[in-house]
Amino acid sequence: MSKLLKRSLLIIIVIVVLGFIGRSILKSNTKKHSPEQTITHTSKDANFSVFYNRPFKKGREIFGGLVPFDKVWRTGANEATTFTTDRDILVDGTVLKAGTYSLWTIPGQNSWKVIFNSKKYSWGVSFTDGNPSHNPEHDVLTIEVPVQPLLNVVEQFSIYFQEANNFTIMYMAWDQTAIAVPIKLK
Repeated sequence: MSKLLKRSLLIIIVIVVLGFIGRSILKSNTKKHSPEQTITHTSKDANFSVFYNRPFKKGREIFGGLVPFDKVWRTGANEATTFTTDRDILVDGTVLKAGTYSLWTIPGQNSWKVIFNSKKYSWGVSFTDGNPSHNPEHDVLTIEVPVQPLLNVVEQFSIYFQEANNFTIMYMAWDQTAIAVPIKLK
């Protein structure tokens, strides 16, 4: 093997290794500002879990500002948010089969679309253009729920579950906005 070929190969290997290291550092630094969380909830015989990253408000205008109205949002930060159910369920009356889905939203001023997508995405946005990685061809279920204005500010984006009248409600709240996604066992 010639010296030039060996040097070229070594340079390529170094660039690839530095690229992986740089990407790992970038991901770990973003976690400082939007820590990841997995929440789990059991309702009767069903188990639910949501993995997401929780950005902070930090004095910013959130909906209609940082998160534009009427555009797909990765529903958190960093990696795409995922929702898992171990049983078939009804989400706002529509069947969602047991499995893991990426969870996307389209925030609006008066209502949000909540999208369950069958594709797994490693990151919520494209590294090249910053647009959401969401591919609508893999949408399994889309519902629309009304916005619930809040009196108090929620500083850090939160997803949580509560039981109410034979339903499990999955809430999403940030700033002075909340939505409720009704879930029932099939």
